[in-house]
Amino acid sequence: MAQLTPLAKGLISVIVLGVAGSLAWNFGLKDRFGGGGEPAASRPAAANSGAPTETMAKAKPGAVAKAAQADDKNAPLGSPTNPLRVSLVSFHGYAPALVANGNALNTQPGSIYHQKGVSVRFVIQDDIPTLATIFESGAAQCAWRTSDFWAQEQPNLRNAGLDGRAVMIVDNTQGGDAVIASDPAVKSIEDLAGRSVALLQFTPSHGMLIDALDNSSLTARKKESVKTVFINADEGTAGVRAALESGNVDAAVLWDPDLALALRNVKGAHVVYSTKTATNLIFDVMVCDSRLLAKPEGQAVVQKFVEGWMEGVPAARANPDNAVEALVKTEEFFKLLADKEGRPFVKSLFPNVVWTGVEENARILGLAGGTNHYERVYKHFDEIYRKAGALANPKSPVITPQDSFDYRFIKAMLARDKPAAAAAAQPQNTFTQSSLKEATRQEAMVTKPVTVSFASGSAELTKRSEKTVDSEMVPFIENNGKAYFEVSGNSDSTGAREVNQRLSAARAKAVVDYLVKQWEFPRERFKIVGNGPDRPLCNEANAASEGLSLEDCRAMNRTTRVAVYGGR
Repeated sequence: MAQLTPLAKGLISVIVLGVAGSLAWNFGLKDRFGGGGEPAASRPAAANSGAPTETMAKAKPGAVAKAAQADDKNAPLGSPTNPLRVSLVSFHGYAPALVANGNALNTQPGSIYHQKGVSVRFVIQDDIPTLATIFESGAAQCAWRTSDFWAQEQPNLRNAGLDGRAVMIVDNTQGGDAVIASDPAVKSIEDLAGRSVALLQFTPSHGMLIDALDNSSLTARKKESVKTVFINADEGTAGVRAALESGNVDAAVLWDPDLALALRNVKGAHVVYSTKTATNLIFDVMVCDSRLLAKPEGQAVVQKFVEGWMEGVPAARANPDNAVEALVKTEEFFKLLADKEGRPFVKSLFPNVVWTGVEENARILGLAGGTNHYERVYKHFDEIYRKAGALANPKSPVITPQDSFDYRFIKAMLARDKPAAAAAAQPQNTFTQSSLKEATRQEAMVTKPVTVSFASGSAELTKRSEKTVDSEMVPFIENNGKAYFEVSGNSDSTGAREVNQRLSAARAKAVVDYLVKQWEFPRERFKIVGNGPDRPLCNEANAASEGLSLEDCRAMNRTTRVAVYGGR
């Protein structure tokens, strides 16, 4: 993986104990839609109590109160009087679970969960209490997390004497998170140099920007020139959007629905880089208390919970209008959003997030062959947070990605679902030469320089250079699951230009040949270019302006570069 840049270290400079409130993305939008349509920033800040929020009380006051009165902790877990409790936030990625529960927070007669003989209660906690708080208070035995967020929180959970495991991938954003800008001159991540970017700290947006900048061709000095503007958590993504709308920042990192609203409302707003291309970067998972998973009766209930959610996926896909109904009925946030923007707007958000069923879980988790993208992302963000000192305890235990996920439940379903297993083993995307030509006519979204070592005058990869490709290029390519790439060889200004161009093209071809042969990437994804000295990243005539020596400047120019192209 790429080394953490000075900018990335600056981005993660605050130690966050539990991220409570930093992901409370709905508060600003709730206030904005809840009355008068005034900017969220003009509203009083919402409090972070760590307890179920006002959203929960308003969504189903009577039903929740009656259910709480009827609870019997001595009854079998998963029974109507002792349901499995699951903490969620207001997010459309969780619609299949609500559909499986009969469009309700509590399991309804005739619903998928009811037919499976398990009762589930979804608890909406938009203030994002820590997992330690959730598990110790008994508010829930399972809770949502994004894979990057989980990588940060699991060590803290262990420090509290607890633990958990993810039990399933529930959604995969593919277009629902993006870096956007209003200035037409900002066409790539590299164009953010010297500009300001608004976002919420310690969210998937934050992680996405860190990853993009860290993999960009910006020099360290130019990376530091990107000014990150952290919006108060109480203002939520509505506050991020308002900063872009007002012109106070040049760019923003957002997720839906504020992403869709900003693209619609801000003049000239356009996507610079998004999960429509970086399809293997952001996943939501369900994490369950390890104490629950250690008991046979707990395992049986979790198996039914996972199966019900997975069966809710095709049900939600088959009837998206009902999925909208489930969100509106159970979550005040979506009721307000639908009242303000209309139900068709809520429905329009669905294509940008993949509700992940058994097939998608098998593919993401590498259970049908291929890369385990979940473990790769978990490991990547664990490294980022540790290098930046962002964990609550610097001596937090290092947790292997394999120890963060309990594969038993998805594996059990996959063993019975042969069609899903077969489908997961097939290529997810089709790539063609014609689409490659079309994609590479556009501006690259981000370009990663990699120092691939070659012997002087040679285009043959050494064992050392192969390892560099494996560690530096392959994860970047796998992050961008739907992208096309331009692989270019480059040289410094020394030597004959014509010789350098021929040699750099041959070296780029050697890299692509290796990626195709050893990593089985489709050749149709790669355009090969030999730039020679014509596309320098550093001005060798003024290396000091980048804070580099002449030799370091030349070394930067001698990189093999991987540029990302595709749908934004």
